[in-house]
Amino acid sequence: MTKSMTPATPSMTPQAVLTELEPVAEANLNRHLSLAREWHPHDYVPWDEGRNFAALGGTDWEPTQSRLSEVARAAMVTNLLTEDNLPSYHRLISTAFSRERAWRTWVDRWTAEENRHGIAIRDYLVVTRGVDPVALEHARMVCISQGVDDPTGTGNHAVLHGVAYVTFQELATRVSHRNTGKVCGDPRADRLLTRIAADENLHMIFYRNLCAAALDLVPDDALEAIAAVIEHFRMPGAGMPDFRRNSVLIAKHGIYDLRQHLEEVLLPVLRQWNIFDRNDFSGRGERIRDELGAHLDKLAVDVVRFEEQRDRALARDAARRDK
Repeated sequence: MTKSMTPATPSMTPQAVLTELEPVAEANLNRHLSLAREWHPHDYVPWDEGRNFAALGGTDWEPTQSRLSEVARAAMVTNLLTEDNLPSYHRLISTAFSRERAWRTWVDRWTAEENRHGIAIRDYLVVTRGVDPVALEHARMVCISQGVDDPTGTGNHAVLHGVAYVTFQELATRVSHRNTGKVCGDPRADRLLTRIAADENLHMIFYRNLCAAALDLVPDDALEAIAAVIEHFRMPGAGMPDFRRNSVLIAKHGIYDLRQHLEEVLLPVLRQWNIFDRNDFSGRGERIRDELGAHLDKLAVDVVRFEEQRDRALARDAARRDK
């Protein structure tokens, strides 16, 4: 690790940070618009499988109608309910950013793109009868009614914490969608979730570039926000019904687990930002960086412990099935 004698960079107010970063936001907005590919949810839904439910003279849902495994259902519902909380995310990101100029254009564009994800996944699940639509609607009402107030887990909703959180969260969501598609056993679901994951990746790049610019602008403050978000990180759906049970299933079967969180989300982004080789941190920033390194080392140990426990649990499950 390169040591530095850089004097501490003066802190800036959130509004001052937004003003300084606005040209970066505008440039990355234009980049995003040049790369984003138009797509339509209805093109990803097998409408010919649809049929009426009992209210219109058809048959209501029952478990035997679903062709998804228990793991695939848990992952699809978790992913969908996460997308459903978009009203809260729009409110939070509008508060952290601004309703002016490039910031407003980005927030509204991002919201419109994210809204497609929930539309497409719900249509697929209802048309294919992959999950109980009544239970799904009850869960949606719970999620949106309680909303999301502090997804960062830090109590700080300002721009630095916000942009750090969404960088990691968008990448985590991309990984989760991509791996969910693989376990569905349906190439149409895989195609849909691959398309959604591509959106999430472009969103992540926008936020990652903003956070990189923030690190250049206020290195110590940006690093402090990044470290706090990593230490307290949780997915935004933590309050949804059955989240703990479904998260265990998702982690147990490799859709999104601690190793993926560390090796496919946290470490690649930190390398992209050159966190551990920068020389523009003051003594304060270096102390934060050392603490972050220790936290990542602990996560690596936790990964091994989790995988040992998971292997034992999977072995027990296999033994029970063989009896």
